[in-house]
Amino acid sequence: MSDSGAGLISRYQARLALPTSVKPISLQEGSTPLVCLNSLCDPERGIVVYGKVEGANPTGSFKDRGMTVAITMAAHEGSEAVICASTGNTSAAAAAYAARAGMKAFVVIPDGKIALGKLAQAMMHGARVIQIAGNFDEGMQIVKAMPDEAPVTLVNSVNPYRLQGQKTAAFEIVDSLGRAPDYHFLPVGNAGNISAYWLGYSEYHQTGDLDKLPIMVGCQAAGAAPFVHGKIVADPETVATAIRIGNPQSWDLAQAARSESGGWFVAHEDQLILDAQQYLAQREGIFCEPASAVSVAALISALRESAIPDQSVVVCTLTGHGLKDPDTAISQSPEPLRVAPTLGAVRDAILR
Repeated sequence: MSDSGAGLISRYQARLALPTSVKPISLQEGSTPLVCLNSLCDPERGIVVYGKVEGANPTGSFKDRGMTVAITMAAHEGSEAVICASTGNTSAAAAAYAARAGMKAFVVIPDGKIALGKLAQAMMHGARVIQIAGNFDEGMQIVKAMPDEAPVTLVNSVNPYRLQGQKTAAFEIVDSLGRAPDYHFLPVGNAGNISAYWLGYSEYHQTGDLDKLPIMVGCQAAGAAPFVHGKIVADPETVATAIRIGNPQSWDLAQAARSESGGWFVAHEDQLILDAQQYLAQREGIFCEPASAVSVAALISALRESAIPDQSVVVCTLTGHGLKDPDTAISQSPEPLRVAPTLGAVRDAILR
């Protein structure tokens, strides 16, 4: 039986830098919803806003797009083990796709800096979790050197096949809308995703499938905003753990995406990010992790400042599911009401 299912390699292989003989390692990733965010639309100004809900991928984040291609190529080249540094989502995806391929996975995580849901995924998929007494950037330097020290394939976003897979999200948006958005807001941590989206849009433009390219807006947390500051952040800190990165590995590609598109980088404080997370959950029914919500926090600010022109189509990438980080969600929610197990007590609680 084919392992490709309806995964993105089977749909977009002609646009991916892959040998025709590869056997896809797939969990039927991609084809994620592009949901109209009604409460952020402005009919009077003709502004329409969509969320690309990447939490609908098999392991709950956009990382599955790149991992299906990276693991497929690792298996094709005979590798028996993969390694990555991760703030969480990459480790979950690497572990799942390695398990699917019958490979070992080693994940290096920062000390005390990983959301519980993501750690649980990596452990359940059988990855060997190595926690270092340091941050993600230090872990990244270690794993980049590891293929010279041990028989492992690196599957972080510096692996070019990762971006090949992640660019398919841009293809899906254009295929769905029949055009590119005018503005695309997305979270930026290690910066592979903004680089991949711009690659995808640019390739569709080069092949004549797209008339106009979008303006790319990279969104960061105030405590982890190297692109906003124009320099590496030595000790990044933010509740949005997925983008708690001070030394992005795709720096040059992300800068090119910003400059070539006429876009910008912006940063927001943690409270605004958490406010945006609650907003999406309570107004749109979409539960995303904090790092995802930074794109919506940035858009809300841009709309308030009238920085988005009339008649614009806007897409916000929502990179991961909210269940990736349940502790943060619970900590900002009211305690459950405790009442007696009677009809009257529950009625009174409803009418209170």
